[in-house]
Amino acid sequence: MRAIAFTEFGNPATLTELPAPTPGPGEVLVRVRNTSINGFDLGVLGGYMRGVFEHEFPVVLGKDFAGTVAAVGDEVTEYAVGQEVFGVVMRPTLGQGGLAEYVSVPAGYGIAAIPSGLDADAAGALGLAGTAALTALDAIDPESGETLLISGATGGVGAFAIQLATARGVRVIATARPGAEADFVTALGAEHAVDHTDLVTEVRKIAPEGVPAALHLAGDGPTVAGLVTRGGRFASTVHFAPTEGDLVTTDVMADPSRANLDRLAAAAAAGTLRVPIAKRYELSDAPTAIADFTTGTLGKLAVAI
Repeated sequence: MRAIAFTEFGNPATLTELPAPTPGPGEVLVRVRNTSINGFDLGVLGGYMRGVFEHEFPVVLGKDFAGTVAAVGDEVTEYAVGQEVFGVVMRPTLGQGGLAEYVSVPAGYGIAAIPSGLDADAAGALGLAGTAALTALDAIDPESGETLLISGATGGVGAFAIQLATARGVRVIATARPGAEADFVTALGAEHAVDHTDLVTEVRKIAPEGVPAALHLAGDGPTVAGLVTRGGRFASTVHFAPTEGDLVTTDVMADPSRANLDRLAAAAAAGTLRVPIAKRYELSDAPTAIADFTTGTLGKLAVAI
């Protein structure tokens, strides 16, 4: 099979030929049709997961996947060959990934059926960023009418977080530079777009006393936390934990449970959650997509296998 993989730390990820995996007991083999680029891929490629996960070289990149079930392992009864599925590769080691023609994933976690009305292109860009946004939002649990600051709002996680928050009636302040970025976040439902280069001034104009809750997806953590009222809620996907302000803090890890994937897929199929794909690439161009990701994007970079 074709895959985007790297052979050792420090080597680039390239298009290569590898044996297709075989599903073990409790696993589903997926013929991947669509995937996307995430920050996690850059972390793996950069060696930042060394010591966190065992690496089985060659390591195939890619956390997202959408495609059809090609085979099932022993003890799998939930999925059948030919069924359309999507999700997040949640293997205990780094080796197999979604940037390949096939990936074998656990049947009990990180996979769900694609519902009618959701195409595989969108499903392939939904899993990791969508569940990260959903998990982060559930952690701070903003109420209708509350104001939420989202720092790092223009990427995939931020784009989903804006929509999920506004669907709850939350007033969103989103970081975005004037122009295309501001237009992007306001089109997704943000009430205000503020420039991160003068974040304190911009937010204080809107919320002089500060905001009751913030999602920290990117940007300077202390600055974002300093805008939250004392005793407020703060969730970070980049592992920043404020030490001041007496805040209720959560270090967010995406939870791609079947329930969460089903929630996102249902919303996307119904049209209440848009999967904002900025650009599409073929598998052979995935290294270019990874390079483009480092320059910043408005939404998701999708890859067709």
